Amino acid sequence: MVAAFDYRQAVEVRDVLARHGVRYLFIGKSGAILLGYPDTTQDADLFVDKEPENGRALVAALVELGFALTDTQSAEIVEGKDFIQLKNGPFDLDLVFAPDGIERFADAWARRVEVEGFPVCHLDDIIASKTAAGRVRDRESLPRLRAFREYWIQQQRADRQER
Repeated sequence: MVAAFDYRQAVEVRDVLARHGVRYLFIGKSGAILLGYPDTTQDADLFVDKEPENGRALVAALVELGFALTDTQSAEIVEGKDFIQLKNGPFDLDLVFAPDGIERFADAWARRVEVEGFPVCHLDDIIASKTAAGRVRDRESLPRLRAFREYWIQQQRADRQER
């Protein structure tokens, strides 16, 4: 069994991708966890800007992180293939260039939430993506995610009022 993706790995991803100037957002359950959602995940999900220059920077960053990319995987990353699953590195990583339920990276980027330097998709985008994907495991987690969203929105309001 694969170990759960952990905060230390998220920090490493954040720092290495920042050094390489990669435009990306944490999405999926890993994104929700960074927003405070109480759960675990086996992998990290990154929504990546599809521009070829960004893809080349991502390839360099992934190699630095310890991923043994094949030539095919590197080419797919540069071309922005819709979905790439990497299991040849220090942890499992899903690269999503065209997530279900989100039209454009620029739109999600404009709505992003920064948490301790982590660029994270807004919870509404995470929920929209899981809803649109329609997988059984996503449908099962949606009620908990929606309940967490209500709590999270209230916390955001409370934090703004304290400032």
